[in-house]
Amino acid sequence: MKRSKINRAIQKAIQVTEAHNFALPEFAYWDLETWQKNREKIGEIPALMLGWDVTDFNEGRFESKGAALFTLRNGDLNDPSLGTPYAEKIIYVDHKTGQEIPFHFHLKKTEDIINRAGGTLLLELYNRTSDDRLDQNSAVSVKMDGIFHTFAPGEIVRVKPGGSITLTPGLFHRFWADQDSGELVIGEVSSINDDVSDNIFLEPLQRFSEIEEDEAPLYPLCNEYNKLLFS
Repeated sequence: MKRSKINRAIQKAIQVTEAHNFALPEFAYWDLETWQKNREKIGEIPALMLGWDVTDFNEGRFESKGAALFTLRNGDLNDPSLGTPYAEKIIYVDHKTGQEIPFHFHLKKTEDIINRAGGTLLLELYNRTSDDRLDQNSAVSVKMDGIFHTFAPGEIVRVKPGGSITLTPGLFHRFWADQDSGELVIGEVSSINDDVSDNIFLEPLQRFSEIEEDEAPLYPLCNEYNKLLFS
C-alpha cells in the first residue's frame, strides 16, 4: 500500500470524526516530528499498539477492501499490568466506494461494533463451520444493545446511529457503510485486542499491509513505532 494513500486515509478519517464532533486523543494529531520529540514520553503506546492503523489487507484494493482505524485503548493478554482490560477503536470506511472490512472471525475477542454517528452500518453474519468456512444453513443469534435477534445466514443487518451489535468469538462477519446514508463513524469496544494473531480471515489476507514509501509518513502507524521512532 502506498504511503501517500495511507496519509490521505488518515486525513480523511480525522476530517470525518471532527465533522461528527468525535474528538480523538492528542497523539492522534501528532505529526512525525512531534512523535520523535516525545518518543521518551509515550509510555505504553507502542507496546499496546495504540494509534493509527490503515490497511488494505495487502491486496492493493483499498477503495473496496480496507479501513482506517484508531485504537484508543487496549491491554496485553500476557501482562495485565499494561493498559486496560478492554479495547476501544474508531473505524472509518468510505461509504462512497463501498469499502468494507472483509469476512473474518476472532478466536478470543468479543466485540461490540457501534454506530457512533452518521449513516447506517451494514453487516453480514455467518456461523463458523468446523473447517472455518461460512455456515450457509444455521441461523445466527446475536445481541443488539442487549436485545436478542436471530438472522438468516447472510442476511444483511442494519445498525442505525447509536445502535450496536455484539459479536462473539467464532462468528464470521464483514461490515461496511450504507452508500445511501452518508459518512459513518464506527466504534468498537471489546475485550483485549490482538491484531497479530486473533483475526482469522475467510480468504488468505494479511492484517497489516506492506508499505511502498512514495512520500514521507505524516503519522506513524501502530505497528511501525519502532521503525520510525526508535531505529
